[in-house]
Parts: sequence; C-alpha cells; structure tokens
Amino acid sequence: MGLIKAAKDAIGSTLHDQWKEAIRCDDMTNDVLMVKKTTETGVITNRSTIIVAPGQCAVIYDNGRVIDATAEDGFYTFDESSSPSFFGGQFGAVFKEMWQRFTFDGATAKEQAVFFFNIKEIIDNKFGTPAPIPFQDWSHPIPNQMTNTLTPLRVEIKCFGTYTFSIMNPALFMTKLAGTADIYRKSQLVEQLRSEVLAVFQNVTNELGTSEHKVPVLEMPSQTDEIRQMMDEKVFDEKIRERGIKIDSFAVESVTLDDESEKKIDDYELSSNAYMQQGKMVEAYSEAVKSAAENSNGAMNGFMGIGMMNMSTGNVMGQAVQGVWQNTEKSSMDLSKQEEAKAEQQAKAQEQASATQSEKTQANEEQKAEIAKWKCDCGVENEGNFCVNCGNPKPKFCKKCNVKLEKDAKFCSNCGEKVE
Repeated sequence: MGLIKAAKDAIGSTLHDQWKEAIRCDDMTNDVLMVKKTTETGVITNRSTIIVAPGQCAVIYDNGRVIDATAEDGFYTFDESSSPSFFGGQFGAVFKEMWQRFTFDGATAKEQAVFFFNIKEIIDNKFGTPAPIPFQDWSHPIPNQMTNTLTPLRVEIKCFGTYTFSIMNPALFMTKLAGTADIYRKSQLVEQLRSEVLAVFQNVTNELGTSEHKVPVLEMPSQTDEIRQMMDEKVFDEKIRERGIKIDSFAVESVTLDDESEKKIDDYELSSNAYMQQGKMVEAYSEAVKSAAENSNGAMNGFMGIGMMNMSTGNVMGQAVQGVWQNTEKSSMDLSKQEEAKAEQQAKAQEQASATQSEKTQANEEQKAEIAKWKCDCGVENEGNFCVNCGNPKPKFCKKCNVKLEKDAKFCSNCGEKVE
C-alpha cells in the first residue's frame, strides 16, 4: 500500500470528482501542529484521494504502523497494490525509519488515518527572563594591574523577545508529544517549551559575553543573525530536538539592567571621565612649559598662567613647573659676579627648601597611596575604584580617621565625623 502522485493535468479532467471526496486538512493555522484525518468508517479505501497543502506533510497510518508519507504538496492517490513511495522531501530518511520501526502501542485496531503535520515555522512565541541573569559586559572592561589584562564588568540583565520553532522529525514528535491525538495544538507545548527555551537563551548570552564575541550588553537586540548561527553551530537546543522540534530563531526585543548594574556602569563611566581629565591636564602642563621655555619675550606671562594652573591642580606639578621657570629666568639674565654669588646663595637655599618640600610631598603621596588601597568584601586588595576580582565599586572611608563607612551612613561610627 502506498501513495501515487497525480499528474497536474489529471486534476481537472477524469479525476475531478474524486477530489471532492478527498482527505485533506485545511485548518492548519500557526496554533495547530498536528491533525488526524480519516473517513467515517475509519478505513481509507483503495484509490482514495489525499491532498497535501504547502507547508504540510502527511503520514499514512494503518493499524499502528506507517505505510507511506509525503512532505511534497500535491494530489495523491492511495493505492493498495503499490509500494511505499515516500515523497519525503526534507523528511525522506525519517519517513523510511518510521515505516520500518514506528508502531503505536494501544492504537485502535483496524484504524486507518492520515496524520497531517504543520511543518511551517511556528512564529510569535514570547519569552522573557523572570529574574535577572548574569552577563559579562566587555564594553566596560576592568584593567587588572597585576596581570596586565582586562576583565569584563559583570552585570545582571533582564531580556524579553520572541522565538520561532518548527517540527523537524514527525516520528519523534508523535512518539514524545502528540501520539495519535485527533489534534495537537501549540498551546499544549508552549509552557513546557518556555523553560527549555530560557535555558537555551542562557547559553546564548554566555556565549555572547565570551572574549571571542565581546558583545556590548545593550547591543544584544542587534545580534539576531549571530544568535541563529551560534545555535546551529553549538546545538544549544539539543534537548528540544529530542522531541522532534527545533528552535529556528531568537529575536531579543529589549535588554534592561537591574539597579545595581546600572550603578556599576555609572560609577565606571565617572571613573573613566576622571582619568581622561587627568590625562588632559598632564598634556596641558607639558605644552605650557614647552611654550614658555621657548618664548623669551613672553616667558613671564606664560609662567604666570602656569602658576594659576598650579593653584587648581596641586603642588607636585607646580614645583616641577616652578623649577623650569627659575632655570629659564637664570639662563636669560646677564649677572655680575656679585649678583652671581648672591644668586648662587639663593639657589642653594631654594634647593634645600625644594628638597624639604619634595620629601614632604613624597611622604604625603605615599600616605595617600597607602590610604587609597582597600580590601573588597570578596577578600581581594585593590587600588582602583573597582575590585579586580568581582567588579564591586570601592567603598567610602571617613576623611578624618579612614574607617570604612557603612552604606548610606551620615556620620562616622568611629570618630563621629559628618559624612559629606
């Protein structure tokens, strides 16, 4: 027993009346995955007509076994004298395996039917993360000064979007899910599928956050093609495929950060801006000193401007600039021997004063550097504004006694100093 595909010219001529009594399935919407069709007697008579629409496959079922199948749309004649043809299309190997091995225990005796499967891509399936999931954000890397490497900022995100799936193996789909039901709808599957889809999506986000891809956290919605290719290569939906279906695509519609992650990124950007401003000030000092030293006529005006910069940026840079100014002044003056001796004495006094001030400055810097070191709750000692191990921001310390302040504290618990 098997199927014979009718020629196109036969449909409108001698076989026309047969098509009116044909076995067909016209109601396979996006919500319908499988439908069983048979006759009033439960028997498919010889020379019966079976019509397969585009986006469908049909499996001919006879008393608990598969006797033929097709995934090619068209008009077919059921012939008891013919052998299975298996117009399989993409399911050729699957249909042959069904014919050899597929049986259904408990099936109704002496029942013949045609099972129609919806093999189109099933669209408009929603997914979302009920709780934030971790993501390694390479758009905000944290430098590790000990290893001279970069570590991504760990953030927590919520994602929402849609996915599509399709039936890839009718035999597995019947065995694992649909059985010989009269109709099997998407709504019977989607809740079970949702948790498995979230597990697949977690694997996708982990892959996007690796050092190979380095996808910025807020650019995930633009990675649709990359996600699809990644799923095909990594087979993240293997558990789902065991039921005869596969995930075709993900479309991430929105990505949001939790409050703590937003604060991490805000702190990161503030720190980055501070480093950039510091670099600009160093460059400005260098250019000002060079310009003043080369301009003998306007040296005094140039160094007066540098003096104003010193007032706003501290004494360390100012001392270096002041030394350049003094050297430039001396090189441009024609002193007498008496004036040279006096200048020498003043220079020695100034040198001693500068040395003393330099020692004090170095001591202050060492003290500040020591104070700047802090120990994170994870146990790692740090120098920057973020922990090199876990990415947590640097805690606040009392300016008076250097005791670590509690979160949102208004006064120091050690010395009572008011927190600014």
